[in-house]
Amino acid sequence: MVALCLALTIVPHFLDARYYRGPVTDHFDGERFFNPDGDDGVPVSGSGPILRYLTGGDDKPDWPSRVAITPAKPPARVPGGRMLVTWIGHSSVLVQTQGLNILTDPVWSDTAGPFGIGPKRVAEPGVRFEDLPRIDLVLVSHDHYDHMDLATLKRLWARDRPLVVTSLGNDSVIGQAGVPATARDWGGRVQVRPGIQVIVNRGHHWDSRWFADRDRALWSGFVLTLPGGNLFFAGDTGAGDLKWADQAASYGPIRLALIPIGAFRFAAGQMAAGSHIGPVDAVEVYRRLGAAHAIGVHWGTFRLSYEAWDTPPKLLADAERCTGQSGFESIAIGRSVAVPGSAPPPSRPAMSRDALLHCLDTPAVAALR
Repeated sequence: MVALCLALTIVPHFLDARYYRGPVTDHFDGERFFNPDGDDGVPVSGSGPILRYLTGGDDKPDWPSRVAITPAKPPARVPGGRMLVTWIGHSSVLVQTQGLNILTDPVWSDTAGPFGIGPKRVAEPGVRFEDLPRIDLVLVSHDHYDHMDLATLKRLWARDRPLVVTSLGNDSVIGQAGVPATARDWGGRVQVRPGIQVIVNRGHHWDSRWFADRDRALWSGFVLTLPGGNLFFAGDTGAGDLKWADQAASYGPIRLALIPIGAFRFAAGQMAAGSHIGPVDAVEVYRRLGAAHAIGVHWGTFRLSYEAWDTPPKLLADAERCTGQSGFESIAIGRSVAVPGSAPPPSRPAMSRDALLHCLDTPAVAALR
């Protein structure tokens, strides 16, 4: 017991790291990053719900041990204004357009954690790595293991030498795998080719690889400017003040938005967590973005929270019904979907969160665990 207490006191200091050094800003205090809208982004208040979840004492609903999928075999390229999207699983998405192959938060590992320890994948990747076309651009939102998989990044770099874009400090972590990455602060830009650039966008989250290195690197979403309408990838985010969605919309019309809808429930009936949005907030993000189309991600692959495996897409459908929206869908892992050209979305009047929750107060929604 004494040795354990000493280890818990001493070891974290050796696991801490300074991934970034730079001037103080409205979201960096010179040591660690923080959310400027006030909340620290922790998934739940206190350790009780997390401990009950990890120990199985929370009566959490069962998940399938394996989800059958049929992996896609995407084309080598999709030229011009066509856009083809394939959900790999969790937040990993292959987007093909303008002759570019783009990957978001690529994870092909079987577990999301260090040393092979962590939540296990219940669905195989929607594209086998050997069937993956040559990748030109990789977007990495932050350093949590379910989003930054160094083994996958190393394989991609060895095979394709893609441009890897991330936010401040994460380039240091990715560099540990021998992979060079380009890092920018929120609002920073990286040129991909004339007329196409990555804009690093604010999110509401936190980061850590070893607990002790909490918030040493920045978290973000991304806007990829494209001739036929932009691509928005939210990364991993809670709602916060939601102004990050307004900022993303300010860069021009969004043809496709990739918005998280899972890992939001750490207690029965919970509709959001500090660092994760669920469908209730995701539909408001969609409205603020003014996106022509959206796909729900960050669910159905790794079990990270309380809700049942298929609760996120079911709740998303109910939230869309309540708000009168359309065009925000969930797709199967391994399914390739053609995204129509960007068109001005229909008017989407704001609906207060309280009003939406009232609309969702039905027996059918209450039965969704």
